[in-house]
Amino acid sequence: MSRRSFLGGGLVAAAVTPLLTAPTEAAEAASVATVDGVTPVTVRAAVNGDPVTVRVDPRATLLDTLRERLDLKGTKKGCDRGQCGACTVHVDGRRVLSCLTLAASANGHEVTTIEGLADGDRLHPMQQAFVEHDGLQCGFCTPGQIMSAVAMVDDEGPARSDDEIRERMSGNICRCSAYPRIVDAIRDAQQVMR
Repeated sequence: MSRRSFLGGGLVAAAVTPLLTAPTEAAEAASVATVDGVTPVTVRAAVNGDPVTVRVDPRATLLDTLRERLDLKGTKKGCDRGQCGACTVHVDGRRVLSCLTLAASANGHEVTTIEGLADGDRLHPMQQAFVEHDGLQCGFCTPGQIMSAVAMVDDEGPARSDDEIRERMSGNICRCSAYPRIVDAIRDAQQVMR
């Protein structure tokens, strides 16, 4: 049989007909699978106070979901290995490294990013202190620094010394070395946050 006779015959109609019929339950379930054959999960969380429902690959990180699916670009992707702290966000008020946290684990929880820290146009005291003390240079690490500092003070109370601030913030790296100003900002902000 030649290709021409095959295409001209009724075999094409027979081959196409199953594609045009209504999908079965099994076909619908299969269509939910991702390209890799992994079924997405539904995540329902409160992000910066707003209810959010998103379907994600169960392997998706919270960082990638916030940035790519929810368009919250304030949380930065630094090392993507949990070593720099640029991706720090709060989950139920506790600081987490969103590059090491699966989005699925945020299901049913409150997630706060740098975009949700201020109260409208009024900056959070830690944000205000970073501005006043110029606690940044390039600004890339600043959202993670601020989120870590807020959680540090909220969780553990104010630090008793600059050395204690440095120790508690040791998981956040500033490649520009703005550390002295960061410490100054945290020292002042924690007094206001009491």
